[in-house]
Amino acid sequence: MKVEIGEVEHVARLARLKLSEDEKELFTGQLNAILDYMEKLNELDTGSIEPTFHVVSHQSVMREDAAKESQPQEAALDNAPDKAQGCFRVPKII
Repeated sequence: MKVEIGEVEHVARLARLKLSEDEKELFTGQLNAILDYMEKLNELDTGSIEPTFHVVSHQSVMREDAAKESQPQEAALDNAPDKAQGCFRVPKII
């Protein structure tokens, strides 16, 4: 499949790009080179290769999400600059 200049112009119009004639020629050539390379990749026999979603093995670096006891109310309010009736006290915003 070859990309024509008209297709590059169409995509540029959809992307609201204004391309010069030189840019249209350049992008047409680059897109055709990419498609030629993809055709070479399609020639490879990948039937024995297991499908993957990630190239390298991936493991989570985050801790396991487990329920645990929450902090007591008094401890949470210890460093509060202003507190009232067991709650954080903040300025009124209207």
